[in-house]
Amino acid sequence: MTYTPYFIHGEDRPGRWLITCDHATNVVPPDVNGGDLGLPREDMERHIAYDVGAYGVAQHLGVLLDSPVIAANFSRLVIDPNRGEDDPTLLMKLYDGSVIPANRHVGAEERERRLEAYYRPYHRELARLAGLPHMVILAIHSFTRQLRGRDPRPWHVGLLHTEDDRVARPLFDLLSAEPDLVVGDNEPYAGHLPGDSIDKHATAFGRPNVLIEIRNDLIADHDGQRAWAERLAPALIRALEVSGF
Repeated sequence: MTYTPYFIHGEDRPGRWLITCDHATNVVPPDVNGGDLGLPREDMERHIAYDVGAYGVAQHLGVLLDSPVIAANFSRLVIDPNRGEDDPTLLMKLYDGSVIPANRHVGAEERERRLEAYYRPYHRELARLAGLPHMVILAIHSFTRQLRGRDPRPWHVGLLHTEDDRVARPLFDLLSAEPDLVVGDNEPYAGHLPGDSIDKHATAFGRPNVLIEIRNDLIADHDGQRAWAERLAPALIRALEVSGF
């Protein structure tokens, strides 16, 4: 099977959303150190390598919202598609206590090769799809309940946004009204980073957007992914109506 750095599902779907999943897989392409970053399998299966469960949620949402989905098909440890090209965390050598052996001695030439082989093709396709008329960017991510040495995070789901909260604000109100949910407003992270995917494809063009972070233990299997997509889809539809887009 030929390797591709991204997947597109339902490109011809007529829905208003473009659903993105930057950290969809833990794939290491075969031309990166023979397809092996030198990490044990247990590290490649946790959040340092990809956003556990996010891709499944994104695919289910694509069907429920009748909208296209684009997903990166390389581990964030290969090169992080949700970082700007000048971000110092674009190519990580240490992440949440784990040293990435195949990245320890990566220099400018290999960094540029990975950008050209994986990162830029993904962003070119994302830019093409985002440029369709009246698109609303919906980024799906997941977060771990606890990082090493830190307190547990209380949120089930978080909504990230900049000052443009035209979609995030009504969505936050709708989800916060559900009694069994703890919803974070720019939690567990604050807003967006300059040059990240939302900044590059939404904020820079004034496109409405929201980034959803779901706690990854809640979406670790197919049933959880489907349940969360079914929970989020009607709220997203209503939030878009309230926003006036």
